[in-house]
Amino acid sequence: MALDILIVDDEKDICNLVADILEDEGYDCRLAHSGRQALEEVKKRRPHLILQDIWLGESSFDGLKILEMVKADHPDLPVVMMSGHGTIETAVTALKNGAYDFLEKPFNSDRLIILVKRALENARLRQENESLKQKAPDDEDALRGFSPAALAIQDLLKKVAPTNSRIMLQGPQGAGKETIAKAIHKKSLRADSPFVVLNCSGLYCDNLDEKLFGLEKENGFVAGVLEQAHQGTLYLDAIDEMSLETQGLMVKALQSSEFKRVGGNGNVKVDVRVLSSTSFDLKQLVDLRAFREDLYYRLNVVLLEVAPLKDRKVDIPQLVEHFFAEIAKMQDVPTKTISPEAMFSLKKYHWPGNIRQLRNVMEWVWIMMQGTDKTEVLVSDLPAEIVTQSLDAPREEGSNVLRLVALPLREAREQFEKDYLTAQVDRFEGNVSKTAEFIGMERSALHRKLKGLEVKKVG
Repeated sequence: MALDILIVDDEKDICNLVADILEDEGYDCRLAHSGRQALEEVKKRRPHLILQDIWLGESSFDGLKILEMVKADHPDLPVVMMSGHGTIETAVTALKNGAYDFLEKPFNSDRLIILVKRALENARLRQENESLKQKAPDDEDALRGFSPAALAIQDLLKKVAPTNSRIMLQGPQGAGKETIAKAIHKKSLRADSPFVVLNCSGLYCDNLDEKLFGLEKENGFVAGVLEQAHQGTLYLDAIDEMSLETQGLMVKALQSSEFKRVGGNGNVKVDVRVLSSTSFDLKQLVDLRAFREDLYYRLNVVLLEVAPLKDRKVDIPQLVEHFFAEIAKMQDVPTKTISPEAMFSLKKYHWPGNIRQLRNVMEWVWIMMQGTDKTEVLVSDLPAEIVTQSLDAPREEGSNVLRLVALPLREAREQFEKDYLTAQVDRFEGNVSKTAEFIGMERSALHRKLKGLEVKKVG
């Protein structure tokens, strides 16, 4: 989607020339010919970038004053200063006051385009870096794997990401809803525009309204997330936490693509794709009148069910390998492997915290193994909670699987043969060929043995 650039210059010909150049590059341009007009345009809707002439023919509102006033309310908004007769001192002052760069007139069109692209990219990276400070590393964990649940998400993303449809992600906490939302944004036509996140949980009504719609003050305003996400994507996490009053305002904003800031009178027009998520069945909340039905149907154009990790355990080996490779890359050291017995324990655990918990456990294991020369994670290296539960599960099934799973078949006692083969088939997700290769037995012979012992060939 086209990014919004405000061009401020008292020479209309210069404004029109710059606008023509940038619009040919796919940007949307607004024009202002005075400082007061520039502030009005910023107030109507915060732009993604300002190209600001220093000398505007107004003693009270020159470019440096506009820069100062804009940066007071929007420190992350990139501003490029322009001047045909500026001095080095003026340029230095502008940069010290927060300008991204200084462009001398007359300028080369290629130089203008490159500078605009760099300023916008710098602002995008700063926003992403700020977001990364507040959460775990941002990747596509929830999309990894070959389980039916993972493949279903991957398939649906291919269909819905390029559209402009609103999507609701429903699933337990820690299952990867936000990483899926970001993947949708990256694969959409809005990928070069902002991706803005708002967690509705824990925000009281007035504070949530300000976060959503922004706040108008006597001498300026603070943009809300709807305005920050103009031409991009807004992700509303824990949408069920939104008050009924705020839900009503949200319905109006989605219906008309405009809203009023808190304390303001004028409408702000935006073009935003909204993605939302919840850990609850919102339809039940609608039936209980705890969530507005009209907002539910506006947000739930496409419902994407995000499965818990306990329903996609076949993906755990790939996720573990990815987490270890990621940590190793950050620390510039060789990655680690995980023993079959340790992997078996991980796959038997119920993972109430889902993918987020698995990531945290792998980081914990890595930290605890620091200072040793071990490259393979054993059962003894895992947290006690995980090992204890994986030990309990086989006992409930009447077997000693965990003790026998590491033994070659020839060493297993006759009476434990069924338990042993059951554990091996389970480890390899029902793949008889891999099971036969691991235990050193011919595939056809193993088939006969499994049939004779009535061992199911599914994981």
